[in-house]
Amino acid sequence: MRKSRRQAGYDYIKQVTDSQNFLTDSKLIHRIVRLADIQGNDTVIEIGTGKGHLTEELCKRAGRVYSVEIDTKLMETAKNRLRKYSNLELTAGDFLKYRLPVKDAYKVFANIPYFITTQIVDKLTKGDSLPTDIYLVMEKGAAKRFMGLPKETKKSLELKVRWEMKIVYHFRREDFHPKPSVDSVLIHFSRKAIPDLDREQYREFQKFIERGMKYGITGKGGLLTKRQVSAALRQGGLYKEHEDGVTLYIQWLCLFRYFKKTVDKSRQYNKIRRV
Repeated sequence: MRKSRRQAGYDYIKQVTDSQNFLTDSKLIHRIVRLADIQGNDTVIEIGTGKGHLTEELCKRAGRVYSVEIDTKLMETAKNRLRKYSNLELTAGDFLKYRLPVKDAYKVFANIPYFITTQIVDKLTKGDSLPTDIYLVMEKGAAKRFMGLPKETKKSLELKVRWEMKIVYHFRREDFHPKPSVDSVLIHFSRKAIPDLDREQYREFQKFIERGMKYGITGKGGLLTKRQVSAALRQGGLYKEHEDGVTLYIQWLCLFRYFKKTVDKSRQYNKIRRV
C-alpha cells in the first residue's frame, strides 16, 4: 500500500531527526567552534538547530547566524533558549530546500543528520552559491570517502577540483547524546581561491574519471597508452605511479590535462580533416 505524501513527509522528518546525535557539552562546543576561526563579521549557516547548544556558541562568535531546523518541537525548544540573540535568524524547514545566499560570502558550521550527509555535501559544494568554508560533524567513514581515503572515488576526485578537505577533530562516541554507533569527526572543506578546472573542463574531467574507472586508464577501452601515461607523469614531475597502485588526484589531473592537450586534440584534428 502506497503512503500518502503527508505520511512520507512525516517519515522523512523522523529519519532525519533519528539520525541526529546532539553535542551539548559547552567546553567541547567552544573548542570545535574555535577551530573554524569564525570572526565577528562572518555570516554562518547552521544545518539543524537542534536544542540550540551549538547555535548559541555560533551566535557569540559570528556577526550573523542563520539556522535551519526540520523538527518543529526542537525548534520551539531552541527559540526559548536563543531568544536573547539578535544576530540569529531561525528557519523551520528542510535544509535541502533552503535557499543559500547568492551574493554574500558565508561559512557553514553544523552537526548534521548522518542520514542525509551526501545530499548536504552535494548542496554545499556544487552550484554557484558556494560557501568559503564548510565545517561538518559527520560519520568518520563518510568523511574519509569524501577525502578519497583509502582510495580515490569519482566523488572525491570531483570535490578536489574546488575544495581542500581535512579532518580537524576526532570525537569520542560519548561526546554525543544519544551515543552514535559509529565514530564521528569534524571535517573542514576549504574552497580553493581558483578551481583547478573551469566549468567546461570540469564536465570533461567527470567523463574522463568515469571512463578511466570503468575501463582503466590504459589497455582495451582506456584513454591513454602506457607510454602516454609515462610521458604525462614525467611532464607533471610525477616520475612513477603511486606506490600502492592508487591513482592520486594530482595524477588524475595530470593525465586529464595531457589527454586534452595531446590525445583529444589530435582526435579533433583528425575528425576535422576527415570532414
